[in-house]
Amino acid sequence: MQKRLPIIFILITLVIDAMGIGLIMPVMPDLIRQVQAVNLADAAVWGGILAFSFAVMQFLFGPVVGNLSDRFGRRPVLLVSLFAMALDYVIMALAGTIWLLLAGRIIGGITAATHSTAAAFVADISEPEKKAQNFGLISAAFGIGFVLGPLLGGLLSTFGPRAPFILAAALAGLNFIFGWFVLPETVTDRIRRPFQWRRANPFGAFRSIGHLPGLKPLLTVYFLYQIAFYVYPAVWAYFTQARFGWGPVMVGYSLAAFGISMALSQGVLMRYVVPRLGERKTVFMGFGLDILTFGLTGVLTNGWIVLGLTPLSAIGAMASPALQGLMSRVADDSQQGELQGLLTSLNAMAMILSPLIMTQTFAYFSAPDAPLFLPGAPFLLSMVLMAVGTLLYGAVYRGIDPAGRART
Repeated sequence: MQKRLPIIFILITLVIDAMGIGLIMPVMPDLIRQVQAVNLADAAVWGGILAFSFAVMQFLFGPVVGNLSDRFGRRPVLLVSLFAMALDYVIMALAGTIWLLLAGRIIGGITAATHSTAAAFVADISEPEKKAQNFGLISAAFGIGFVLGPLLGGLLSTFGPRAPFILAAALAGLNFIFGWFVLPETVTDRIRRPFQWRRANPFGAFRSIGHLPGLKPLLTVYFLYQIAFYVYPAVWAYFTQARFGWGPVMVGYSLAAFGISMALSQGVLMRYVVPRLGERKTVFMGFGLDILTFGLTGVLTNGWIVLGLTPLSAIGAMASPALQGLMSRVADDSQQGELQGLLTSLNAMAMILSPLIMTQTFAYFSAPDAPLFLPGAPFLLSMVLMAVGTLLYGAVYRGIDPAGRART
């Protein structure tokens, strides 16, 4: 049990991270409308701005945090991140203006390192052939968080749109205390490397990591995938309200269904799929399912049928940890934090672009004067992005051997 406690802490951290997202998603439209007194379309635009500010900070500081964890260790970075997460939710819970909500997102974005540093911790303790499966375990923890978060968020919405933020702050604070006592350090002198500012920025990190054979095209594919997949947190609450008339409780239930599917596909199914198909083919399978589900979600008008697509979407999400496993094999042990920091920056850049693009697309096609009422337009856009990513991955597929290394 003493050896398992750090892994339990890492998984709880990721569950709480996802719970925090899921807790607030059902109430964000109502909170923004309460603070700003705007309609749903304008609230979606403000939601995109808040996500944009969070992502900009994460893009700028992700490599800094990743490089700091390679130098000073995973433990201090994870604990500071959890403390900052709790502070962020407190600010969001007390905010009376849109500008305080914006300040909370900026603070959260600067220190949002729980996911990337936890992934680096998992990479530190994983054998090469187990990395993709263990990254799937990370996704499963996120899935469990998405089960609990939306359910609690939807139920707590009956007490007002601020109640979920209070619970999220309390959970992050308690986990900080737990981690203080059980989390060891995995960065040893063998893999520790000096902190260098020239590598502690998104562009420097890309130059440093990108020279590794076969990694640049995988990074590009990963980036396109993230832009497409962020359509869910960007517009789901707005889309389902406009298309199906769902309220916060139903949005919470739908996200919980997605979380259950994610937990099963990433935590259980992936451990059978990857050993049989390999990481390369798992990516292809995931991309194909994503194209299908995005397209159907964009055009269907029956909410129950769209909800029935949830398992397919969750299985399609296997593509992300499979790609992550391929890239982690290429990087050296001393670069795992740097790689995860770079992936955090790419995620952040996707979070910068995707919410702005998707919410603006939603607002254009759902406004009262829209030339065509099509709330699902953002999902059709994601389908096109996934098709481009699939073509690009197909072009580099033959250059990657089954072990995840570039062929020479």
